[in-house]
Order: sequence, then C-alpha cells, then structure tokens
Amino acid sequence: MEKSTSSRGVKLSGSDATEHTANCSHGCSKLSTYDWVADLPKTLQTYDIVEVQFKNTRKGFYRNANQLNLNKGDIIAVEASPGHDIGVVSLTGWLVERQVKRVGFNTQTSDFKKVYRKAKQVDIEKWLEAISLEQTTMIKARQIADDLKLNMKIGDVEYQGDKTKAIFYYIADDRVDFRELIKVLAEEFKVRIEMRQIGARQEAGRIGGIGSCGRELCCSSWISHFDSVSTNSAKVQEISLNPQKLAGQCGKLKCCLNYEFDCYVDARKDFPDTQIPLETKEATYYHFKTDIFKRSMWFSSDQGSSVNLVEVSVDRVKEIVALNKKGIKVNKLIDSLGSDDKRVQPIGFTDGLEENSLTRFDAKAQHKKKKKKSRYKGNQNQKNE
Repeated sequence: MEKSTSSRGVKLSGSDATEHTANCSHGCSKLSTYDWVADLPKTLQTYDIVEVQFKNTRKGFYRNANQLNLNKGDIIAVEASPGHDIGVVSLTGWLVERQVKRVGFNTQTSDFKKVYRKAKQVDIEKWLEAISLEQTTMIKARQIADDLKLNMKIGDVEYQGDKTKAIFYYIADDRVDFRELIKVLAEEFKVRIEMRQIGARQEAGRIGGIGSCGRELCCSSWISHFDSVSTNSAKVQEISLNPQKLAGQCGKLKCCLNYEFDCYVDARKDFPDTQIPLETKEATYYHFKTDIFKRSMWFSSDQGSSVNLVEVSVDRVKEIVALNKKGIKVNKLIDSLGSDDKRVQPIGFTDGLEENSLTRFDAKAQHKKKKKKSRYKGNQNQKNE
C-alpha cells in the first residue's frame, strides 16, 4: 500500500505491518533542488551538514554529527525544541555548502542542530499519524479564532514528528493578541502551540499552484527570499497597468516583474525623454509607445490617440530633438535618406471559428473545380480549331 505525503516531498510504500520505504516524490515537493553533482564519488562530496525538507516550504540545515550514510529521500529524526522532528533529506554533499552560503548561514558562528538517526518504523508511524491530524486541526483552529473574534487567518498547520508540538501559520494585517487563542488551542489539542506569522506570498508558496505562465509558482518552486515589487517595474517594461493581470495568486504584484527589470533599465539608458514632442513642418508628433529591444519609438500626430502612428528609430528621434532645441523643424519624421515611412497597418482579427468550420474547404474545392472546367474547355476549343 502506498501512502503519499506530497507536502513533505516523499511517497511511502508498505503497509502498517511491514517496514515503510521512502521514495522521493518529484514535482510535488516545495523548493526542490536538483543535485547535478550526484554522480560524483562520495569521497569528493564529504560535508557534515545536510539539508532537510519538512512540510511544504520549510527547510533546515542539520549537522550529521554521527556520520550517518544519508542519501536524498531518507527519512530521518532530527533535533527539535522540545523532542525530535521527522524530516526528509533533500540535499547532501558539496551542494549543501553552496546552499548554506546562498541562504546566508555562517558555518562558523551558526549553531546547527543535530541529526539523531534514520527514522525507525515507530517514528514513521507516529509521523504519519501526526500528518493525518493537520487538516482537521486547521479547520477547528479557524473556528476557534473566529469565535474569539480575532482578525487573522490560519493558513496552515504543521505537527512536529513526535506529535508534541504544532506550528500554526497565520496571516494578519494588524498585530493580533493571540494569548487567549494559544490557551484554547493547547487545551483542545493537548500539544505545545507555536504561532508563526507569514505574508501573502509565503502563504501562496506553502499552498502551491500554477501561475498564469502555466508553470508552478516561483514562490513554491525556488524563491526563498521575497523582494518588494512596485508598479514602476511594469512602467519601465511598457506593461499595461491592469491590476488583474499584474497580480499573482497571492493578490500581490507578480514577483516575475522584477526578473527582467534591470535589463530594461540598461537597454533604455540612452533613450530620449518620452515627454518631449517632435516638431515637424507638417505637424507636431507625440510619443505613443516604445519597443525597447527593437530600439524604435512610435509617435502620433494626435495626442492620446493611436491615429496616424509612425515608427521612428531612437537615433532619429535624438537627432530631431537636438534640431528642435535649436529651433529647426524637420520636414518629416523619417529621414528621406533612410528607410521609408513606416505607418502601422490595421490588423484584422478573427474569432477562430472559421478554422474549425466543416465547410472551410468548400470554397477552395469549388475554385479548383472551376479551374479544371476552364482548362477542359480551353483544351476542347483547341481541338475543335
């Protein structure tokens, strides 16, 4: 019998009467790391710290003080406060050292907790029992918080592996006095209670999901530190300021707005100011939009409208701006020695229903028949002559 604990990134196979074996569950564990040096000899990857995965996005680094032979996917018992916790080894060897530096841990000053042992059959059974209680505990805790009229949302509950402590993850806009809540929860569930406040982005990462790009959420798959995102990132990239499209699953601005922000800033360093109109002898043109990587700008003779759009290169725009500052008006936006006037042509749109129509080939077939008939008549006329 196979039991799936996807929130822990592992699948257990075996019945309650037999020993459980663990297999790494690819694609469902949060913040998973690809071990691209796994095929190297272990003698070259000696490192006494391992990365351990707990529920969803919670990870930790633990010191393998007993020199156990640990591999990715092993279920182990680690030091906790109080008691012990059960986790899954997510990374070992040389890459852990790089992960520790990336996260910002100092191996010399940081006090790493220890790995006790590989989980025994009794440890795994108690761990599975604790996992089965998390959903009902979360629902009950939400009811209790609502009865106490606390302005907070309990988004997730994680039991410790020995079932002596439970972590309640919550979201709140303001500061919440949950001292009474902790007393009620402790009496209700008979465990030590720890309240941990998280943000909307962290909650989305813990829950998981699919983004508008069709891929797994970045906060769930690889982001561990969240940088602030502003609407200026969208403005610089010439993205429409539509709140519905700019917001992610968490309701905040999408983190991916920052990914290419620096590239766009570097690309448009030498671009002229878009607020400066271009003066010509025939009309005054105002900026409408910019294609940064194509290094071209569109101008319209009607301010605020897309009528009579003209595409002009950035170098030509800078030349016209320099001439206008001297009081000289050019004849045309496009230099006669350069490329021709590029005006935006209207684009026709279809609803796509014509492509799926059963009679879409009928007109072509009739046209071919007419051609064949005309050719046949022509041949007959030649024979008669």
